[in-house]
Order: sequence, then structure tokens, then C-alpha cells
Amino acid sequence: MPDTGVRAARTTVPVHRRTRFELHPGAWWSWSLGLGTAATRTTNPLLLALLVAVAGHVVAVHRSSAPWARSYTAFAKLAVAVLLIRLAFTAVLGSPVPGTHVLFTLPEIPLPAWAQGIRLGGPVSAEALLFSGYNGLKLAALLVCVGAANALAGPAKLLKSLPGALYEAGVAVVVALTFAPHLIADVQRLRAARRLRGRPDRGLRGLFQVGLPVLEGALERSVALAAAMDARGYGRTAEVPARVRRTTTALTLGGLLGVCAGTYGLLTAEGGVYGLPVLLAGALAALAGLRLGGRRSPRTRYRPVPWGLRAWLVAGSGAAVAALLALASVRDPGALHPGVVPLAAPTLPLWPAAAILLGLLPVLVVPQDRKEPS
Repeated sequence: MPDTGVRAARTTVPVHRRTRFELHPGAWWSWSLGLGTAATRTTNPLLLALLVAVAGHVVAVHRSSAPWARSYTAFAKLAVAVLLIRLAFTAVLGSPVPGTHVLFTLPEIPLPAWAQGIRLGGPVSAEALLFSGYNGLKLAALLVCVGAANALAGPAKLLKSLPGALYEAGVAVVVALTFAPHLIADVQRLRAARRLRGRPDRGLRGLFQVGLPVLEGALERSVALAAAMDARGYGRTAEVPARVRRTTTALTLGGLLGVCAGTYGLLTAEGGVYGLPVLLAGALAALAGLRLGGRRSPRTRYRPVPWGLRAWLVAGSGAAVAALLALASVRDPGALHPGVVPLAAPTLPLWPAAAILLGLLPVLVVPQDRKEPS
């Protein structure tokens, strides 16, 4: 009699999988801090605008859809606000830069004799506004670079890769950095809810009625965070010998002092000889101290992100931009710091601009997120 049993057939179910290459967050932060360091070496608005464009393009290519990735827009708005506030203070309080091209004159408020040197109102020159705008744009570019780091690798991801000795300090920094984005999200959510209910969400009345729930939510979040940290053993340390603790403290403090002294030497003309050796020695001592200090905070990492070749290329591109801009500021300071007296349009120096374009290397070496075909 033939076999009438039902034979199970193997079927292939198409599965949509997302392959995502995850770069080490320290590489993104090193890259962005390199661009920020380069921004501090120049006041040329053309170079600063190029730095902002490079950072914005890399963020547009590699930004994920996570909520913390939207912080770049907030940092960009903050940068614009800082620039406008700097210009407003220059117009109202005056500037030490002499100028002959007066744009407009504000009503001047007379001040008592003990306030000599302070001016409220008066003539506002184009030279003063340009000088203030150049320095304000430098600070704005630095804020944009920090915003790029937050958008590409959130502080929480960076915390996971910190050494054990910096874990507790890193948690405090992460909590501080994520406090403002949570407040912004709460304000947007409450304002949207009030609009749906037909209630005002603007003006003093809307501000007072939204502020109390926001503060209440912040307190609840802090209590929940404290309970979660206590449940996970935050602040508990392992026992290590006393000599190891003393050695760790000596290496860390001595290394940090060496880094400060070496950095000061590199920034001054008198310390150019000893600056680099002291900086390298201090960095090595600080790293050794952090390595020993990690023994007091034993912890494991879930799926640690490796530091590979792409991470070295990304971090190296930011360091190269910073080093080349620092070299350019020494060899050709006039091009990187255009003058405003006499009034003249800034020019774009070619090889510093080409050095800034090295910051686009992450676009080429870091793959973008793509979905596999079914």
C-alpha cells in the first residue's frame, strides 16, 4: 500500500535584513574635534564656511534615523543664535576696533564717570561688525562640529567605548548632554498636544502651562535614572592595592599636567622646542594611568565596536585637517586671519582650503546603510 503520509515541504521565507556598518564612536568624535580645532585656528569666513559645509555634508550622508541624530539641527540653530548675539552686543556695547565706515548710529545712553570705557549705543561701523562677525563665526563653526559629533555618534554610544577609569565621569557627561535634548522633545510633545486640544501654546500663558509638566517629567526621569543606575551597580569599585592607586593617581595627574604644558608650548612661540615632546610624554603617562585605573571598574561590554582601519582613517582625517590648519596659521597668518582695517574682502587660500576638504574622507571610506534585497 503506498505511503499516504504528508511530507513536510521546506519553504524559504524571504527575510529582510538590514546590514549596518557601525564605526567606532571615538572615531567620529575625533574627526569632529579635529574639525573644531581647525576652526579655532582661523577667522577667515570662507574657510569657516567650508568647514561647516564639510561637517554638514558628512552628517547628511551618515546620519541615522535615531532621535539623537536630530541634535545637529539644534546645534546649527544655536550657532546662528550665537553669531547674531555677538553682532548685537557689538552694535550695542561698541567694539575696540576703530572704524571709519559708519553704517548707522544708535541712541547713546550717557553713563556715570565710574563706568568709563563702557559705551551703550553710538555709531556702529562696518569694521567693528566684521571683526565681531569673524570671531562669532569661529565659535559658530565650533558648535556645528560638536553637533556633528552628537548626530553621528551619540554620547551614549561613546560612553560604551570609554575605558573603565573614565566610566563614571562619562556617565555624568552623557547625562548632562542628553538633558537638553530631552527637554526640547518634551516641549515639542506638550505643545503639539495643546494645539490638538485647541489650547494656546505660545506666549507667556503657554510657556507657564508647558513649563510645569516639563519640569515634572525631568524630575521623574532623574529619579528613574538614579534607580536604574543603582540597580546596575553604578559607583561600585573593585579592591586594588594601595600602591596601584597611588601609581594611577600620579600617572594620571602628571600626564594631564604634561598635556597642558605641552599644548601651551605648542601655542606659544617660546615653547615650540619642548612643546611636542612634553605633550607626547604627558599623553603616554595619562594613558598608562587610565589603563591602571580601569582595574578599579571591572565591567563588560555588550557587542563592543572594534577600532579598525576605517576608524583610523576617519580619526586621521580630522587630525590632518587640524594639523594642516595649525601649520597654515603659522606660515601664512594673514590669509587665515584677514584684517578689517582697512576694510577689505577676505580671500580663499588654496592649500588650507584643500586641507579642509580632507574632512570629506569619511564619505568615501565609511559605507552607508542599505537594505539587502529580499
